[in-house]
Amino acid sequence: MQTLTKINLLNPDHPNKSTGIINGQSSGLLNWNDIAYPQMYELYQALLANFWKAQEINMQDDIKQWDSLTDIEKDVFLRINTQLASLDSLQTPTMSQVMDYVTDSSFKAIFAVISQQEAVHNESYSYILSSLVPLSEQNERFNQAKADPIVRKRNELILAAYDAFRENPTPETLFRLGINSINLEGIYFYAGFAFFYHLARQQKMLKTSTMISYIQRDEMQHAYFIGQFVRILLTENPELNTEENIRYIYETIGKAVELEKEWAHYILTGIDGIDLTEFEGYVEYLANKRLRQLGLANMYEEQNNPMPWIQVFGDDMMNDTKSDFFEQKSRTYSKVSQSNGFDEL
Repeated sequence: MQTLTKINLLNPDHPNKSTGIINGQSSGLLNWNDIAYPQMYELYQALLANFWKAQEINMQDDIKQWDSLTDIEKDVFLRINTQLASLDSLQTPTMSQVMDYVTDSSFKAIFAVISQQEAVHNESYSYILSSLVPLSEQNERFNQAKADPIVRKRNELILAAYDAFRENPTPETLFRLGINSINLEGIYFYAGFAFFYHLARQQKMLKTSTMISYIQRDEMQHAYFIGQFVRILLTENPELNTEENIRYIYETIGKAVELEKEWAHYILTGIDGIDLTEFEGYVEYLANKRLRQLGLANMYEEQNNPMPWIQVFGDDMMNDTKSDFFEQKSRTYSKVSQSNGFDEL
């Protein structure tokens, strides 16, 4: 498949409204009032409305409570914090790299915001650590995360796709990067989030759980945007819209689900009050949601959220842009054949 080339910063002879999200023509100038997918402006505004900084959250209450946690709670807290940070560290450079190959300037702008928000997430984990333990222990925990075989196994699924695009940027590797970004932001993280929310249910470390809820709100919107990006990519590039790629989506999301379940049993076993069987159902619930955002049928038996206390920010609470762009029947979108499992877009 044809290799993508980096987009020139300025193409004066091309139209301002892009003719495609990749391999299209675009001057490089962005007029939000004249873009190919007007709904992207709503999503851009929703992302900006989430703007927050770690320093806005005063950690004094958590600092006072820290010594009252059990040794197991402290250990799991620090391990999860650094392991979540290790995942978020992948996103900022990856989203920045994607910008180099995306033609449409409105999508570039959204990728830029996502990249910046991921940097904030990474900083927030460091901010929490700096409030609780000395630098020597922070470094020890980050080294522990790098060496942990379960963490490395988890990360490999994402890294393989990201590195493949970095080494060979094609529409196909961009598609696979998108699916694994959905895995990272829309399925991974939730065992870690569950632990922090579980502490909050016991009125412990409430400032940390507030920070986590902000991160989760961002991640849900990022996963939603990438889902829309993938659908548009497949619509505009029919050669990508194959049964093989639909199968790849199901297989890769299925792998992410199993890895998240394995991670949950590894990190949360022994934490009283977290039912790991319920958590497995929750991960399957999330996977179904991500598949529906891609216009695909559920992979797992449909169910309501079995652990509603984890998901502080439901999709219906985030903003009004969560109606599926493709359900608006705009002439901007074309149909994808139902033979590959897609609904009419």
